[in-house]
Amino acid sequence: MEKKTILSGIQATGNLTLGNYLGAIQNWVKMQEEYDCYYMIADLHSLTVRNDPEVLRKRALQVLAIYIAAGLDPEKNTIFLQSHVEAHTKLNWILNCYTYMGELNRMTQFKDKSAKHADNINSGLFTYPVLMAADILAYNADLVPVGEDQKQHLEITRDIAQRFNSIYGQTFVIPEPFIRKQGARIMGLQDPTAKMSKSTTNLNDVIFLSDTPDEICQKLKKAVTDSENCVKYDKENKPGVSNLMTIYGLLEEKSMEDVEKEFEGKGYGEFKKTTAEVIVKKLQPLNEKYQELLQNPEQLRKIYEKGAEKARQRAKKNVDEVYRKVGLIVNE
Repeated sequence: MEKKTILSGIQATGNLTLGNYLGAIQNWVKMQEEYDCYYMIADLHSLTVRNDPEVLRKRALQVLAIYIAAGLDPEKNTIFLQSHVEAHTKLNWILNCYTYMGELNRMTQFKDKSAKHADNINSGLFTYPVLMAADILAYNADLVPVGEDQKQHLEITRDIAQRFNSIYGQTFVIPEPFIRKQGARIMGLQDPTAKMSKSTTNLNDVIFLSDTPDEICQKLKKAVTDSENCVKYDKENKPGVSNLMTIYGLLEEKSMEDVEKEFEGKGYGEFKKTTAEVIVKKLQPLNEKYQELLQNPEQLRKIYEKGAEKARQRAKKNVDEVYRKVGLIVNE
């Protein structure tokens, strides 16, 4: 039976966080045997904010190194830089012509990012969901791992694909969301009502994958909880504790009920200390492999070049079909 295709990616901006790992990468590793996986470093999406060019190139390689260090096998997955596959930008323009302004105006992430970057509200930020649609539809991905905050972008992708199919006949697979019920969204340590973000200015709010053991322990000590001193899962009334329980449960592969039983009668001090130890234990080998890969840029180059070549072959076939259907002459 043919494997279903999955596509996902992470922007090449900022240091990757524990939220990126638990919400996405750890889950990707578990998918690589069952699915035909395409994982990109979303460097084109990173351009909606101003970047230092050298830093952006460095970040892209760091994200690639994290992918491999976390367990993504380049022999089992297609791992590539988004900017190295021109089908993304070619299809982006076509899909822009089949996307309505009203649809883009409803995107809540545009409103959120515009508020954060009021001095740089560019059209790329506005049409970001169309490039995301092109990313997905270029490969006719069946499934897209998304967090709750990205569901709206997948919905517009589905709408665009259905609109195109209704005009030109069956062309695109209509992608479905692949949402992990637990851990799809890891929250901040200081503000557990907001997603853990790699762009935060409050360094105590986030655990970076590159943090030292001492930094992790200090951040866990300062993590917001409540006055009950009772390890109980209740997202509404105990968001801080519930977030730490989610982190612990995902790393130890335990249910929230099991975590509650394990720490029954124990206070937050012990719970935070144990959680910090588990995070350090999990991230240490990842960090060691990551540092080793960064010392070998030639190995990383071979991985992204091979991945891009495979991605180009898959995407070109699909985008050529789109070109023919809209009346463009395909360059064979």
